[in-house]
Amino acid sequence: MALRTFFVNSSTKNLPVSAKIIIFVAKITTKLADMEYISVVKFAEKYGVSERTVRNYCAENKIDGAFLTGKTWNIPADAVLPSKKNKARISPLLQRMRQEKEAHLKGGIYHRTQIDLTYNSNHIEGSRLSKEQTRFIFETNTLGITSEDTRIDDIMETVNHFRCIDYIIDHATDQITEIHIKQLHKILKTNTSDSQKSWFAVGDYKRLANEVGGEETARPEDVHKRLKSLLSKYYKIKTVTLENILEFHVEFERIHPFQDGNGRIGRLLILWQCLQSGIVPFIITEELRLFYYRGLQNWGHTNGYLTDTCLSAQDNYQALLDYFGI
Repeated sequence: MALRTFFVNSSTKNLPVSAKIIIFVAKITTKLADMEYISVVKFAEKYGVSERTVRNYCAENKIDGAFLTGKTWNIPADAVLPSKKNKARISPLLQRMRQEKEAHLKGGIYHRTQIDLTYNSNHIEGSRLSKEQTRFIFETNTLGITSEDTRIDDIMETVNHFRCIDYIIDHATDQITEIHIKQLHKILKTNTSDSQKSWFAVGDYKRLANEVGGEETARPEDVHKRLKSLLSKYYKIKTVTLENILEFHVEFERIHPFQDGNGRIGRLLILWQCLQSGIVPFIITEELRLFYYRGLQNWGHTNGYLTDTCLSAQDNYQALLDYFGI
């Protein structure tokens, strides 16, 4: 409510100025009282940053609506972390992807990445859709020819995976947070059969303990702590390398933060990290699947298995970049 607008309002224009100010302040105070605020500690936990960083953001007026009461900062519950966009140079690949996405251009690197990554990542996890069906869904938003074993979940997760990639392209220059990771999971699992299960947390960490490949993963109560530590360690790296991204990926999969969808979220994060760091992305295809699994299992004592597999995948993607002149 602007003070000027309030003063010329028909219900207050005949009142003395002092009375108008009292009423105006009372209305603003009531409005503020209706808003929900959280502490620096809660905001820091929410976005996985230090309390000192949050206080600095508040002091520099980088968090809208934050104000001091004594020595305590009050932060609107719906406030977001200040963007760190433009801190890093946008790579030619990311720039091209954003241009093609905005133009709805078909037949370019954005189009090809959407289809190849979505098909292969879903196929690794058991999707029965063919690559042509995946392409048809992306290009026409319809399914085309189906068979009796076509599953609705496969269709929904294909459409949702396209949206996940769009989300990554839009946010690629942002520092990855737990909020972003949960949002990717929410997008991926929206309107699937899992979203109808009372024990399945769409867009949130797992509630039940799980295993992967017969190996134990992080217990539900430990997921937040371990992911926060993983992200903090990653963003302390001054110059990110392929090895750093692979190390992050292995630890993410060993944490296995969600009830389902961890592999796809992990591989989506690889795309995000590559675009953010100017590293050539890579897509794990069916031909590389077993080598990829072997690499995950042996990371820590034979890192070369996963590294070699991803370098091969990187060569394949580099060939696409060369073709498209990027």
